Amino acid sequence: MQSEKIPLIDCPFDYLFGEASGKILNEYGRFPCKIQCAVYAFMLKGTAHATLNITRSEFKENDLIYVQPGSFFLVHDFSEDAQLVYIVFSSSFVEKHSYAMRRMTFSSQSFNPIVHLNSEQAGVVVHFSELLEEAVNTTPSMVTTERMVLVFNLIHQTYSELCTTDAQTVFAQDRKSEIYQEYNDLVLAHYHEWHHVSAYAEALHITVPHLCSTIKQASGRTAGDIIVDAILMDAKAQLKISTLPIKEIANGLGFENVALFNRFFKSHVGVTPKAYRND
Repeated sequence: MQSEKIPLIDCPFDYLFGEASGKILNEYGRFPCKIQCAVYAFMLKGTAHATLNITRSEFKENDLIYVQPGSFFLVHDFSEDAQLVYIVFSSSFVEKHSYAMRRMTFSSQSFNPIVHLNSEQAGVVVHFSELLEEAVNTTPSMVTTERMVLVFNLIHQTYSELCTTDAQTVFAQDRKSEIYQEYNDLVLAHYHEWHHVSAYAEALHITVPHLCSTIKQASGRTAGDIIVDAILMDAKAQLKISTLPIKEIANGLGFENVALFNRFFKSHVGVTPKAYRND
């Protein structure tokens, strides 16, 4: 039997711009997936409910939404009248051109992927999307990679400023914030093999106490909690959408045996992996 894995959603092009309705978007509610690309979306009308990483959120009219690369995402429902515009940048594009993203970090406690815009701000976003759509449809030769790099960083910078106004983000101007961002990146890349904070401290060339203190000050959470959350989201997704034996899921997440995985999962979720899968 072919192994089933968590679907990895990326953009097949450097960037993609478009509009989607609730009817189409509800098709994505069948299973959790891991978003590899950077997604910015603006709700024109209607409502939606989705889980982003471990937080269930409601999206409504005039909400600006940002899905970070590496995020787990599950759509629960979109209203029939829901309509949104989106722009997606592939993982390779982000890796090459994310100047603004590398200068900013979001606090785990304060970061909200949803920013509600007032009517004036919403009007600016709609106008911008209309201009971009017109450029793509009428003069595609003007939509060069260099210009889209500017668009990407402009959108990300604008988003960060909107969040800052709403007291939801902080700019990473000091070493503590840089360490926090680097730690998050490492966790997303290695949670399936590095379960202990010491491995990340070694990779960052700092001591464990220094790393733990820095993460606590930057996010209000412990370094260990961030690792646990990443493992659990992956585990929950695989248990719900795949038919992989629990032993194989455990091995893939870096556990030496299924007993250790069962103990870890139950201590944090309250039920065994088998019970969670069958619920």
